[in-house]
Amino acid sequence: MSARATTTTHADADPACVPGAAGSLTESPLPVLGRDVTVPLVTGGEVDYAALDYAASAPALQRVWDDVAAYAPYYGSVHRGAGYLSQLSTDLFENARRTVAEFLGCRDGDEVVFTRSTTDSLNLLAAALPADCEVFVFETEHHASLLPWRDARVTYLDAPRTPGEAVDTLERALADRDPYGPALVCVTGASNVTGELWPVRELAAAAHAHGARIVLDAAQLAPHHPVDVADLDVDWVAFSGHKLYAPFGAGVLAGRADWLRVAEPYLAGGGASRKVSRRADGGVDVEWHDSAARHEAGSPNVIGAYAIASACKALTEAGFDRLVAREERLIDLVRAGLAEVPAVRVLSLFGDDAPRVGVISFVVDGWNSSHFAAALSAEYGIGVRDGLFCAHPLVRTLLGTDPQDPGECGAPEAAPGERSLNAVRVSFGAGTPDEHVERFVRAVRELVTDGARWRYRTEDGRCVPDPTTAA
Repeated sequence: MSARATTTTHADADPACVPGAAGSLTESPLPVLGRDVTVPLVTGGEVDYAALDYAASAPALQRVWDDVAAYAPYYGSVHRGAGYLSQLSTDLFENARRTVAEFLGCRDGDEVVFTRSTTDSLNLLAAALPADCEVFVFETEHHASLLPWRDARVTYLDAPRTPGEAVDTLERALADRDPYGPALVCVTGASNVTGELWPVRELAAAAHAHGARIVLDAAQLAPHHPVDVADLDVDWVAFSGHKLYAPFGAGVLAGRADWLRVAEPYLAGGGASRKVSRRADGGVDVEWHDSAARHEAGSPNVIGAYAIASACKALTEAGFDRLVAREERLIDLVRAGLAEVPAVRVLSLFGDDAPRVGVISFVVDGWNSSHFAAALSAEYGIGVRDGLFCAHPLVRTLLGTDPQDPGECGAPEAAPGERSLNAVRVSFGAGTPDEHVERFVRAVRELVTDGARWRYRTEDGRCVPDPTTAA
């Protein structure tokens, strides 16, 4: 009996049977885990939890979870065993690699390396840079793509205020470099702070015109829009499974193989080595793999890779055109609702008309951001994010604060009512019901107009409801 016949999963199903294959734009096309979870309100009672923090971690798709559960009894070590389950798991792992390559539109010869996350992927690429490589990165990047380049010469570029300015800034910076040395440009596809789409294709053309390569941080782009490596003409792309509706713990680096094949293995150990032998002098000689296995030492996260592949299939079969159209309607709903509240200022680099994904950050006059997020959670059952979103230079630029001002990825130290150096972020995607977005817009209006119904205090750096005191 074949593995496919033994383990029937959604990933093998006919697209016509995929949940959400039909229906209106008002319905969530891809059901997610947690959609029926209720949470207590500090004011009494319970409410369905509105998960509006997709930019940090999107809930796993129900079909992804079902696929993982169907595979779990057949779990086996890959690339190592002659037994049936090991062979099945190896086949499933390598098929997942091919599925991801197809999802990303990879070219012939491109490698797909499974990692732990976007951060891990970009640190892997940083470790594979040729000697004396120069890296160009905008200050607007998430820390995952801003910080890994510690052993390279790095040029940090100022935040542009239009897509055209981004391309011009990069062009000028590349024109001033030594054209004969290796160079890499790192750029996001969609901002994790503003949700705005970056001109990736134009930046790739500028990089290649000056002999540089480019890596795309697609952590926020891939869950919302199709990413095609060949069409965008990027050299590498990195993303995380936990933002692509898969569980935590797996990511992808995909793209050109040459730098990866000659670099020292990211981790040294079994799986990365092709042959190990003792020398006459007592030392050890190692012949490393020259495929993706070179950077996948140890027993790989088979379930994580399979979950990513399942999510890729689900998004493809649901249809990005439909997913994008529905998300744009939700974006318009949120932006229109926030625009009706004068105290709210939405943060933006490129302006109101810039295309974006479902990620919107804002500040509220008279409110500490941690206080506002705490009230949304405690009084309305809405989960958002507050802070600097692991993009400190960008948020400080958007807030107009001094780059040296203190602040954290998480909550500020300021107490409720005090000045905040942070913002509030709402984010959503394919699994978001309309009601969650409508509740959020209503909650923002009510909090600004009527104030919180409960008193809050700072505890361990976070703003939390006072357990005994109503407002």
